[in-house]
Parts: sequence; C-alpha cells; structure tokens
Amino acid sequence: MPMFVGTSGWQYDDWRGGLYPPGVAKKRWLERYAECFATTENNSAFYYPVGRKTFEGWRARTPDDFVMAVKAGRELTHKRRLKEPAELVAGMVEAARGLGDKLGPMLLQLPPSFRADAGRLDECLACFPKGVRVAVEPRHESWWSDRVRGVLEKHDAALCWADRQDKPVTPLWRTAGWGFLRFHEGTAEPWPIYDEGVLATWLEALGEPGGDVFVYFNNDPGGAAVRNAVQFARRAEAAGWEVTRTPAEFPEELLQPASREWNTPW
Repeated sequence: MPMFVGTSGWQYDDWRGGLYPPGVAKKRWLERYAECFATTENNSAFYYPVGRKTFEGWRARTPDDFVMAVKAGRELTHKRRLKEPAELVAGMVEAARGLGDKLGPMLLQLPPSFRADAGRLDECLACFPKGVRVAVEPRHESWWSDRVRGVLEKHDAALCWADRQDKPVTPLWRTAGWGFLRFHEGTAEPWPIYDEGVLATWLEALGEPGGDVFVYFNNDPGGAAVRNAVQFARRAEAAGWEVTRTPAEFPEELLQPASREWNTPW
C-alpha cells in the first residue's frame, strides 16, 4: 500500500520559476502540479464552501491516479466547534464526492482554543459515511486522553500527526489502519524548510512500510514544501515504501526567499 506525499495546496505565487516554469498560466497550475505529484491537501474548502461542480472540475483536470485530501470547513470546526454537525458534514461530503474515487481523507483541524469534548467528536465522526476517511488534528493539550483516543479508534479516524518547528505537537497515537502526517514549519535555512535529519526521524516514527499513509507539507513559502516533499519521498522509497510520484528533482537554486511575516492557520 502506498505512501501519498504532496503539499498542502498548490496555488502559491512564489512557486513561479520553481515548480511552475515560466509560461505556465496560473489557471493551469493544478495540471502542472498533478504532473509532479499524485496528491494534494485542499485547504480552500476550509475558508469557504466549495460546490460539487468545483470538485468535479478538479477531478476532470487531474490524472486517474490523483488523490485529493479535503480540509473541512471552518463553519464546522471553528465556528460551531463540532456542534450540530449532521447537516454540515452531509453537505461537505456530498460536495467533495464530486471528486469520485479521487477523494482522499477529510481533515478536521480544530482551533487551538477548543478544549476537549469527546462527546462532540464522537457525534461528528458518526456523521461521516462509511468509506470516507477522516483525520483529526486537535490543537489543545486537553485532547490527549484515553477517552479521545478511544473515540478515534471507534471510528477508524486517524489522529493527525503534526510537526511544527521540528517537534511533534501531538502524541504519536495510531488510532486507525492508516495514517496522516502534516509538516507545518521547519527551522532550517532557508526558512521554513526542514532539515533532512528531522525528516529521517519522522520516517522512523512511521515504522515499517505498510498501510496507507498521507504526508503533506504545509511549509509552502519559498517552495520549501516542494523540496521537502521530494526529500521525504526519496527517503521513504529507500526505506522500502511504495511512494506516489514527486518531481524528479528540485534544485536548491529554485528555492525563493520567503517572508517571515507568513502567517498560516496551521
């Protein structure tokens, strides 16, 4: 079973001249991205509702083997904080199914101020149809309890492993028969790239090859995410993983200067 390696999104202006050669129009960036990677994590659905026709368009524009993870809308995770989830989840899933068999996991990223509520999480996860994978990324330490872990295991929902500044910000629980890992910000130069030693440590944490694992790099400024995805994929292949495609190479000179004013709702 494969390891899916990609980036969190593809619409980044400072990837011009790197992943996106001169002459490739912005409206064709997804096609170019999908030539290089077989998966992406779509974060646009977090900010505003995305209709089924848009998802169908993304399906039509990508190769048959492409997989798109989808970040759940902030109306569910940040505004309602998982309250009364049924209608929102149903609408979100119905739209995302416009991707057909290219639909990957759906990510519930919870706000840092949202304290643990295992009951709400259980109710929300129960609203997702069987066959739709869900990863959950809590960001308040109160979530690290046996009860929460049990809820995740009950629904075969993956605890999203997450790294920020070269450190895990979640326990390394295995709560599902598959995994989900996000890299938010490294500390190497040029910022916010990850040192290869940090990537090697995370690969070791994943253990022996086996089971689907989705790995996304969210440290997009300057093309750092693209370079790190290539590095991680190469290491994983050398360790015996079956890994989805990444660019053949991404030379250091293609990295662009990145502003430290970057602010992401990681």
